[in-house]
Amino acid sequence: MKKLLLPLTALLLISCTPVAPGNQGMQDSSDDQNHSEGSSTAASLDRLNASPRHQEWVEVKNGDKTIYTWVVYPQTSEKRPVVIVIHENKGLNDWARSMADQVAEAGYIAVAPDLLSEFSAEVARTSDFPTPDDATKAIGQLTPDGVMSDLQAVSDWAKTIEASNGKLVSAGFCWGGAQSFAFAAKSDDLTAAMVFYGTGPTDASAYEKISSPVYGFYGGADARVNATIDQSAQNMTAANKTYDYKIYDGAGHAFMRSGEDPNGDPANVAARNAAWERMKQILSTL
Repeated sequence: MKKLLLPLTALLLISCTPVAPGNQGMQDSSDDQNHSEGSSTAASLDRLNASPRHQEWVEVKNGDKTIYTWVVYPQTSEKRPVVIVIHENKGLNDWARSMADQVAEAGYIAVAPDLLSEFSAEVARTSDFPTPDDATKAIGQLTPDGVMSDLQAVSDWAKTIEASNGKLVSAGFCWGGAQSFAFAAKSDDLTAAMVFYGTGPTDASAYEKISSPVYGFYGGADARVNATIDQSAQNMTAANKTYDYKIYDGAGHAFMRSGEDPNGDPANVAARNAAWERMKQILSTL
């Protein structure tokens, strides 16, 4: 039975801000500190509490480490693809969990790992950080190899889900978008990788290892991330890989979150709606 969900953090403000590139896989850990979540934390929690779908915490093991993972199942008797939802640079907060619920509502098994799990002796998961800024600082201290190892452990576990049809997709946002791109270069498990306003690997040779198509979603007003798209496209073309991306006019960084507010910036709302429909269309073809 699904229990009433309490907020991961009482007053959680989300921002998505990049660190200087050069540490492959760790880009996008600090960008745009002015992104304020406003009322989306309450809205996200309302969605989680009202959801009719089965939601549960799963403890995925990576050696001696426990990765706390939020899993939401669609309401269907059919075996369905699994989507690994990779959070922004604030960790697995209420918005990230509500995004997982939306993925499940669309008909897919959503698996959202907390990549800040067991960060320290005092911090077991995102909700243990005193503030969102503390979580962002911690994200910046994660290593590329550590993040990829955790994602692989979650991927290995996801393949054992009985309700899965065996197809696995990664979908990451901001910092998580960069991790989704990087994971596509590390794992042969993916059927597709989705990158929402995240940068590609800085090492051109990494693209040669990508075995799945990569789908990009970018905001037209997101100059920092967009400055990297051409190089990613060139590297993907040189490696004979599929890189299909869209740039949404006028949308800023993190439009999937900010665009959920119907009274927000019209460009972000339009981009969010269009990107969501595109995401579902891509998933429907798998």
